Amino acid sequence: MIYDLAIIGGGPAGYTAAERAGAKGLKTILFERNALGGVCLNEGCIPTKTLLYSAKTLASIRSAAKYGIHVSGEASADLAKIIARKNKVVRKLVAGIKQKLNAHETVIVNGNAEIKGENENKHILISCEGETYEVKKLLLCTGSETIIPPIKGLDSVSYWTSREALDCKELPESLAIIGGGVIGMEFAYFYHTLGVKVSVIEMLPEILANMDKESAEMLRAEYTKAGIAFYLDTKVQEVTAEKVVAEKDGERIEIEARQLLLSTGRRPVIAGLGLEKLNIELHGRGVKVDEHMHTSHPSVYACGDVTGYSLLAHTAVREAEVAVNHLTGTSDQMSYNAIPGVVYTNPEIAGVGALEGEIEGSKIVKLPMAYSGRFVAENELGNGFCKLILSKDDIIIGCHMLGNPSSELIVIAGIAIEKGYTVDQFQKIVFPHPTVGEILHESLFAE
Repeated sequence: MIYDLAIIGGGPAGYTAAERAGAKGLKTILFERNALGGVCLNEGCIPTKTLLYSAKTLASIRSAAKYGIHVSGEASADLAKIIARKNKVVRKLVAGIKQKLNAHETVIVNGNAEIKGENENKHILISCEGETYEVKKLLLCTGSETIIPPIKGLDSVSYWTSREALDCKELPESLAIIGGGVIGMEFAYFYHTLGVKVSVIEMLPEILANMDKESAEMLRAEYTKAGIAFYLDTKVQEVTAEKVVAEKDGERIEIEARQLLLSTGRRPVIAGLGLEKLNIELHGRGVKVDEHMHTSHPSVYACGDVTGYSLLAHTAVREAEVAVNHLTGTSDQMSYNAIPGVVYTNPEIAGVGALEGEIEGSKIVKLPMAYSGRFVAENELGNGFCKLILSKDDIIIGCHMLGNPSSELIVIAGIAIEKGYTVDQFQKIVFPHPTVGEILHESLFAE
């Protein structure tokens, strides 16, 4: 059989593309070497949020007295049940993806797929587990992998990446997280809430380097007060089974660490794919694509982390839709103007569009979350803010929020940014009352 489309990688980009292609009537085959859902569903987005919800539930019970609720005894966490529930959620969602793909008659092949070149019909040949498949179009969705830095002593100690941190069998006495990015901060909150002594070591001057600086500073201050230790502008020199040796301002620092968690970034998975057989052009660490997710080869597309551009699951989903639309003749192109970023800590941080100070001549309007009655009612002593960034001609170009549930609200601002709303246009949108989302509407009048 000759397939219309082959997809290598079954993560958010891959399974979305397979579903969309199947709905359009394409004979589609999907290759996945591990489990459907990719890193996001099995080792990232979904399992971490499941763990974080358990931690947030525990924190809510502990603070119930603030809301007039009395709880007898001390609330505690059952780690084994938390992990078991996480696994149950993952299994359920993986089964749902498989069911969708089967409904669209996608052929699923488990194994390592490799490009072998083209035949005389200009069809691409793909080898997987001893079989060769012939396809008209190819979509690369191989995702990314954890970067393991060359730290002295790392090869002789037991360390975690996000994969191992998600399947912890016993809580360590102390945890040193190397890297203060999104993954690092989410695990910092989870393990700290469960009673682990947590330290976060970051080379840069502030955590969450790609997020709004003010949001990051406020979150760090709150977590420092709660007992998480932060070491900024600090470079790790060596690790042992009991400590991390680092350097800050030329001075040696020793940080207790019975367990290490590496959260030092990710890189596209391209090794062993056979990209050279089709002379596919690279850009940096990833595959180069245009606004249609088209590579340098006329029959090959690439979506998701493999491009090395926006390593986010929701970006990958939209890129997959663009790619399938383009290869089936539907006009579409990718826009990165309003890609939301979220940190699912407690409180949450979310941002979309331009950062403060990024665009010359832009201006800021900002309100505390306390201007939302719903927020005050549900967040006793909670703080936070909503910040809108406006262009010189009052077009909304950015939004950054600290406070729950920012992750659910940021898309409202994202729509305004993508559609090019002015302040005047956005002011005319009616928000339900009382909702935390009203803070966006109120911020528009804060000029």
